[in-house]
Amino acid sequence: MKKMTYHPTALEQWVVNFYRNLKIYDPKDIDEQSICRFLGIFLYYKDCPSMSFEQGKFKSITIDKRISSEKQREHFYHELCHILRHSGWQLMIPLAFKELQEYDARNFTRYAAIPYHMIKYFDLRDPYVLDEMSERFKVSKKLCQERLQKMKANSRLKPVI
Repeated sequence: MKKMTYHPTALEQWVVNFYRNLKIYDPKDIDEQSICRFLGIFLYYKDCPSMSFEQGKFKSITIDKRISSEKQREHFYHELCHILRHSGWQLMIPLAFKELQEYDARNFTRYAAIPYHMIKYFDLRDPYVLDEMSERFKVSKKLCQERLQKMKANSRLKPVI
């Protein structure tokens, strides 16, 4: 019999450490306002496209309030990644660098929305696991499915001894 094993990426482990530093251990503990307060980021919900802004010590995230609450949360993680991990104004950087930042923000969104240390609360064999994860993490089923697919793709089969 073989068992799948999964080892988190460096970015996943960084997210786990970030959440543990904030004392976030359960999906119900995740709160955008609290995360922003801890980091000194102003958080706004407006009728405009989601974006992040940083100038000197001032940092803000604006989330499009016209989209669903699940998408708002996903946009929050995306914009949070730009503040935490990227520098430069995207309108002024080379296209390849912008594409790299966007790729990183998509990965960060999956990892921050569904952190590795919280997946243990779910039975991944349950046919309704996507529904449960979506509800508890307050993100779309599509994002949950992408997260689980990435984990499966990066798993290794090892013999059970």
